[in-house]
Amino acid sequence: MAVKSILDHIGLLWTMADEAEGNSASARQGREAMREVGAIENAAIAIDDEGRILAAGPRKQVVEMADEQTKWIDAEGGFACPGFVDPHTHLVYGGSREHELPMRLAGASYLDILQAGGGILRTVKDTREASFDELFQHAKASLARMLACGVTTVEAKSGYGLELATEKKQIEVASALSQAQPIDLVLTALPAHAFPKEEGITRDDYVNSCIEWLPVLKEAGAGFADVFVEKGVFTIEEGRRILTAAKALGYGLKLHADEMESLGGAELAAELGAVSADHLLAASDEGLLQMASRGVVAVCLPATSFYLQKPAARARFMIDEANLAVAIASDYNPGSAPSENFALTMSLALLTLKMSPEEVFMAATRNSANAVSRGDLAGVIAKGRPADLVWFHAPNPAYVLTRFGVSHVAGVMKAGVPVYRA
Repeated sequence: MAVKSILDHIGLLWTMADEAEGNSASARQGREAMREVGAIENAAIAIDDEGRILAAGPRKQVVEMADEQTKWIDAEGGFACPGFVDPHTHLVYGGSREHELPMRLAGASYLDILQAGGGILRTVKDTREASFDELFQHAKASLARMLACGVTTVEAKSGYGLELATEKKQIEVASALSQAQPIDLVLTALPAHAFPKEEGITRDDYVNSCIEWLPVLKEAGAGFADVFVEKGVFTIEEGRRILTAAKALGYGLKLHADEMESLGGAELAAELGAVSADHLLAASDEGLLQMASRGVVAVCLPATSFYLQKPAARARFMIDEANLAVAIASDYNPGSAPSENFALTMSLALLTLKMSPEEVFMAATRNSANAVSRGDLAGVIAKGRPADLVWFHAPNPAYVLTRFGVSHVAGVMKAGVPVYRA
């Protein structure tokens, strides 16, 4: 097959794979595996006319594949890796919540603000009132910022409707965005994000409603179901009911688990065979060990713990002791992580989760792809895979992470097509 383009003059390439694996790309568990990044110096990547990788390796071998029609893209000696996967965002929402900052500075907790009618419930009101086009344009602008940070796949949740019409609208907006810009979107139904404040709705009524809505949200495009299992929100048993019903409908399962208190969310994720459990700041040792035994990916959200001024998730225990596959995500949302800057998320993983550069990049690519069941399509550079690539005005990944707060991205390619240049 003809070589359509070559990303040339890559000073250092991390493929997140090795030749012995072939095209297999399950999540990497534990310290040793998460540091095997497939490093190649003085590299190049050849891409075919279908946007797939023909070869990735030493430059001398790859450039010999070119012909007179090949288009050359110069990485200028910089570092390159797979496009990033952000496996936990609340992309589609209305309004903003900067007015909560004085409450936070005065010591109000996340749950205090929620119980006072703020937090998620404020965004629910704004999202219900927003038109489809307003939600679409706002989220499209956010995706452009994510792309500029090298993100090529994003998970997007509902959860700011707490009624079927708005939950469905959020999923439909995200589905429309999949066709309107380069980033791939993975859609998650999260009606169990909070309890609505309408009069006459009991807890049991609302849990039953969430279950009744699942077929409609799946029809609209959602592939995952999620529940916010937390003190003051949904109990373990309520989460089990909703997620068991979702599993019977063919949904993949995700959980907001053990963010504020150790309720057993990690254990529930293991019990149900969830694809991922996210947050995990208060997860028990036993819960994390159970997740590892069932192959559940632990998704850490360092920007959220930083913004809420909470102790970070115990990533070192997860990696070194529990032998978990750890991913990272932005948790982009208007209240507890109002930033689309995935570069900052990665730097915070280095600085607050105490992960090595190799672990951070593995957590942002291969493992995060597996946290949304895209391990066969994203997060790894290997022959035959879509050419989702990012390269940097930086000589190495440590430079990318330590010069924090800005994006060093020079260019992004999605399925072989250049979609962003700095």
